[in-house]
Amino acid sequence: MTLLITVFAAVISTVVWYTRKNDDLKISMLALMYWGASIMWFIDAIYEYAELHAEYFVPAAQDMVNDAFLGFAVVALGLIIWMVRLLIVDPKGRLRAVLKNDLKI
Repeated sequence: MTLLITVFAAVISTVVWYTRKNDDLKISMLALMYWGASIMWFIDAIYEYAELHAEYFVPAAQDMVNDAFLGFAVVALGLIIWMVRLLIVDPKGRLRAVLKNDLKI
């Protein structure tokens, strides 16, 4: 499940990045983080398959739920890292404008 969730996140973020005219929000960084996580989970799946063989394809329900939570946590952590970076860089200057207006009052 972790591999599936991160691959979906990687594909969606790549499509969004590719369809935008400019990359001022650095969606490319988000896509690269998700593709890196997808590669990591793919290698993990290869090693787990080498260990379990046919049992790999019939996981317990509890294992699937745990893997789904882990996959969603990885996607959420990637979004948090991307948003923090976006707030620090502030490419459109919106945060600076809000802070300037609040400080003048």
